[in-house]
Amino acid sequence: MAAMRETTGAEERTQDQSTTATRTARKPRATARTRTKTSAKTSGAMPPTAIAAKEPNLFGRITILDVRPDAQDAVFPARVELGEPFTVSAQVFLEGRATVRATAVLKNPRGRVMARVPMTQTNTGLDTWTAMLQAGSPTDLTPWDEGFADMLGQLGNWKVAIEGWADTYTDWVLDATARVNADAASADAEGAIVRGSEILTRWAATRDAGLDAAQRKVLRETAKQMLDATIPTAERLAIAQIDEIAALHTTNPLRDGLTASRDRVFHVERPKSSFSAWYQFFPRSEGATVNERGELTPGTLRTAVSGLERAKGEGFTIAYLPAVFPVDHSALDARLFAVGTAAGGHDTVDPELGSMDDFRAFCARAHELGLEVALGLPLRCAPTHPWVTAHPEWFRRNADGSFVYALDEHGDPEPFYELDFDNDLTGIEREVERIIDVWIEAGVTAFQIDEPQTEPVRFWQDVLAAVTKKHPEVLFLAEAFSRPALVRALAYAGFTQNHSYFPWRNTKEELEAFLTETNGEGGFYQHNTFWPATPDVLSDYLRNNGVAGHAVRAVLAAMGSPSWGIYNGYELMENNVIADGASALGNERTKVRARDWSGAVEYGIAELLTSLNRIRAEHPSTRSYHTLTVLPSANPAIVAFARQTPAQYTADGKPDTLLIVVNLDCYHEQQSSIHVDLDALGLPADRTYRVRDLLTDRTFDWSWDNFVSLAPWADVAHILSVEY
Repeated sequence: MAAMRETTGAEERTQDQSTTATRTARKPRATARTRTKTSAKTSGAMPPTAIAAKEPNLFGRITILDVRPDAQDAVFPARVELGEPFTVSAQVFLEGRATVRATAVLKNPRGRVMARVPMTQTNTGLDTWTAMLQAGSPTDLTPWDEGFADMLGQLGNWKVAIEGWADTYTDWVLDATARVNADAASADAEGAIVRGSEILTRWAATRDAGLDAAQRKVLRETAKQMLDATIPTAERLAIAQIDEIAALHTTNPLRDGLTASRDRVFHVERPKSSFSAWYQFFPRSEGATVNERGELTPGTLRTAVSGLERAKGEGFTIAYLPAVFPVDHSALDARLFAVGTAAGGHDTVDPELGSMDDFRAFCARAHELGLEVALGLPLRCAPTHPWVTAHPEWFRRNADGSFVYALDEHGDPEPFYELDFDNDLTGIEREVERIIDVWIEAGVTAFQIDEPQTEPVRFWQDVLAAVTKKHPEVLFLAEAFSRPALVRALAYAGFTQNHSYFPWRNTKEELEAFLTETNGEGGFYQHNTFWPATPDVLSDYLRNNGVAGHAVRAVLAAMGSPSWGIYNGYELMENNVIADGASALGNERTKVRARDWSGAVEYGIAELLTSLNRIRAEHPSTRSYHTLTVLPSANPAIVAFARQTPAQYTADGKPDTLLIVVNLDCYHEQQSSIHVDLDALGLPADRTYRVRDLLTDRTFDWSWDNFVSLAPWADVAHILSVEY
């Protein structure tokens, strides 16, 4: 069925359903008398009528079960980005063989009905119905753009209700056709025609249908003609199915037994909460130089502007700086670091990088380029941190009064003191809120929190709620490689995005499961960001597979998740490993790297990153966690998946369908057949369709099963766009 038209204010008042009760349908007006020999009194079985369900555990006339997604633990709502298409589903059914339909109703934070979308039955045996919705329209507005403040009014808790209803008209057409075809002169056939007249008359009088005067007139006049016994029965059946009435059945149907589920809450977040591209670099290394004597001069916030320009040139949207605070360098292990020196703590710019004015100028330049600035915020306090003197009660103490050093996961001491959240939780929360406010005032709109799993979840829930209440534009990325339950709790606590185990998902089986998990129902509650590498993580796959490996992981990250990120140096194929061979690049937070960026042209990775971000910007199907479908492939070295956004949610009114095929073998050519379920994706099943590779501009004709051959020295992947 086509999408229903937008309702008017008056219709909203009559059509809207409460969260706990189903409105009883208004009784139709009495059928007008006719001059025919037949009676217009009610005949045959009565249609289903609405039943009030005054308690949440009571069923209405239509049974509605298993509405998804729903609030986790009945508290934490599903989350979507403004304008991000997402799918809802439910089981909707009625006893017997009556035809049932379902409608998804979307309401904005003020309770206004914004859309009524007919649902599609996707599994007849399980009575499963689905619909794709979109809360608001996608936008690329940034926090400093004119109009951003007005856009914030669209954010907050939207609601979705599922309406089930009996399609009496369709059932009548089927029944009447069978009876008239069997014996048009029989009493059964005549009775069926009379029932049809009654249905049209009642339809015309039903306020829920939202008919205008002309539409009501069509239904009533047709109902009268159907009772004219001088007209052959077959013709009276036909006039009840004229184009005008068929169209009304699509746009303004008669909905008998109308039953609504309780409202499900969806938290709609601002742009870039799901769809974002992060570029991480260190100001100390950006612009660093080495003279002819081998002497290294570190970069500063002023020289780091070149990193902003590179991030913009490659199409990234968020420039992410790790901590710019004064760092204590006294740790024996240079890879470890802690914040705080005599120069200051978390509210201070390291004097070696510049001043707070330099930082503000850096943010201003980023904004001129259309980039947001993200800042790393590790709550690691060195013994020289100002808090140690000003608030010694915030740290754990030994029996002799000395401060307790934190321990790592192996039980070894870290170079920073352990915070005591059980002594003055409120005091620490307020101080961290103050610090975040300092950097927001300077131009930061996103924060990356180092290892937030080491602090109480409630601590972050309080802090993030307080900050976003004043600054709803601020995003929070959790750098938490931890237990799944803990990471999910941090998402519930308010983290917008989180790092994920993507770097360690490398086989076809691992990737297919991970793509399905992160882009499925789990994507409503936890926005996983795909990073091929970080300053602390360089996977075996990247170390062992050269240029092709870097290209493969970039394609999978950019196409596999709406949110992805790159640590700079990726373009230069940096493959530095610490002495014991662990998965780490070496910590650039304290070690300056002077890079020769002219070498990036040789590898072609920078060009690929630019192409991937261009494709993402041009194709709406990459914007959502709810548009991905894994495609079956015959070769274990080939992984394939599709992303699709329906036509009604694209700017040009055409579906956006991408078919991504990746060769995971970085040393050998691999071939495979890729199966595409054309019916599921709405592609033509009776002929081939043209696809264009967005990486090479080559075109192919595809169908149900398609042969691909990918050689790592030529193409590691296809990103195919279906041409409509």
